[in-house]
Amino acid sequence: MLLDTPTLLSLLLLELLSLMVMLPLLMGAAVSRAARFAQGYIALQCVGWMALWLRQSSGAQISDGLGGFVAMLALSASLSALWLALRDWLGRRPGRWAMMGAPLVLALASVLDGSGADHFAIAWSGLGLSVQMLALALACSWPREAEQQGLESRHITPVEHKDRAWRTLLGLGFGAMASVTLLRASLHFLGREVGWEALLTQAIILGAHVMLLVSVLAILVAWRGETELHLQRQAHTDALTGLANRRAFGSRSEELISLARRHGEPLCLVMLDLDLFKKVNDDHGHEGGDRALALFASCVQQVLRVGDLAGRVGGEEFCVLLARSDELGPRAMDARLRAVLRARAETELGFALDFSAGWALLRPGDRSVEDMMRRADAALYEAKRSGRGRLCDEPGWTPAERTG
Repeated sequence: MLLDTPTLLSLLLLELLSLMVMLPLLMGAAVSRAARFAQGYIALQCVGWMALWLRQSSGAQISDGLGGFVAMLALSASLSALWLALRDWLGRRPGRWAMMGAPLVLALASVLDGSGADHFAIAWSGLGLSVQMLALALACSWPREAEQQGLESRHITPVEHKDRAWRTLLGLGFGAMASVTLLRASLHFLGREVGWEALLTQAIILGAHVMLLVSVLAILVAWRGETELHLQRQAHTDALTGLANRRAFGSRSEELISLARRHGEPLCLVMLDLDLFKKVNDDHGHEGGDRALALFASCVQQVLRVGDLAGRVGGEEFCVLLARSDELGPRAMDARLRAVLRARAETELGFALDFSAGWALLRPGDRSVEDMMRRADAALYEAKRSGRGRLCDEPGWTPAERTG
């Protein structure tokens, strides 16, 4: 088969049509927003290349102006859709407003015609697509926020580490495509026609074939990683409150205890329990109780500092580990939490909430967080016995206590 431009376009279009149907079937209906953007990337690529194919093969069916406008709008929008998918998968990326405005700007540039304006329109369109592809390459190489802050080992899971391979492959591919597209655009800026311009056009179409394969592989790997990460988080997160569950809290607390001992820093554990929660369920139903638990967890998250850890360890029981915190830390957190809860409960729930709390300091003899939890639970029991709605110290605590 002669691999001329019409043949290459036809093959590319067949691949895109197949993938536009197969990708949603493979991913299923319940997918994330990022996966939807990725599917949109394939669909818009299909629309764009179909417009170019119709424009070249049957000029009577679609005018040059309309064909160019539709093709450029769809191709540019496809790159923006892929950029949005990367943003959802990888976190904030640079260039948001440029990527959002590019499709309309490039589509309008593609219909600039008149005497001698064809080269101008093609040149500006090619330049715009090149810039978008370079932005995608940058989005692939741009580090996650945790990586930028040097917190990679503590905040990035093994699943998230796996994305580096497809990010590198996708970024290199878009960088190469941008270079070829930019070279072709520069020829039109100069208004020159050279013998190998047709080869550049074919190289761009062949590159589109390769990038389609690379993009689909990257999308599938990213989607699978996202699914694995979601399952991992489900296994370690309380579904109602979004806080760590008891198992995850125990596992992550060991890291905080090790860090506190390594650096000789104090560490406090605060145990919280909603007061009269059975009455909340009786008066407002289990739905009202669930809303109360979710609101309380939100208030806990609101008052946490960077480095603190919160978890739901029982029905209405919560634990918070306060890093680098002595006896003043639990009191300050308790005061902040009560103020936030008073301000939000009546407004968001329609009824008041209160809680009791007990705290314990990490001691040299503590073998695990369970030892701290036992003492904090005893303090919590004392808070309940003394009338609720208060914070009590662990049994036998004196200001002379020191971290383990």
